[in-house]
Amino acid sequence: MYKRILLATDGSEHSKRAAENALTIGKCNSDSKMEIVYVIDHDKVKSDVLSNWNTAEIGDKHKSRLKGIEQMAIDSEVNYETKILHGEPGPAIVEYANKNHFDVVVIGSRGLNGLQEFVLGSVSHKVAKRANCPVLIVK
Repeated sequence: MYKRILLATDGSEHSKRAAENALTIGKCNSDSKMEIVYVIDHDKVKSDVLSNWNTAEIGDKHKSRLKGIEQMAIDSEVNYETKILHGEPGPAIVEYANKNHFDVVVIGSRGLNGLQEFVLGSVSHKVAKRANCPVLIVK
């Protein structure tokens, strides 16, 4: 079955459901290892900094989006590692998945920013089209 699982997350409800599915896959094989990736989009971070220039919450916001999923991995006793990537989410996930030869990528069908998704196309669609391994898109 799948030993190397890539879970792409942004903290949205869809990505939490994707995490549940990735963990289910991970539990099927005791040798499996899951990598949880979160992509920091510098353009979005710039706008966050400009609109919240006097708060220390920006870095905490990114960390808190990962905490729940990391706790799910701990509770399910699946081997995992967390990676922070930088850049545009779709291409960054594809590049990481293809360079590191994962067996499967698990991703939610919708992220946190619905308007960008509508205009530019969804991250999950970009990943499914360009990844060199199977992609599970979770609704």
